[in-house]
Amino acid sequence: MESNGAVEKVNISDSTYSLIKGDSDFIFEKRGKIEVKGKGEMEMWFVSKSR
Repeated sequence: MESNGAVEKVNISDSTYSLIKGDSDFIFEKRGKIEVKGKGEMEMWFVSKSR
């Protein structure tokens, strides 16, 4: 998953998103399905701290 990241953003899986999606301290950006080494295609999100 690390290789699918971007500057100043954290890449998280859909399962992690499901755990924290209600937290107003974060902003989420859906990325869609990303190929993850050893896991296949996974739904992924970028998460960043809200200001």
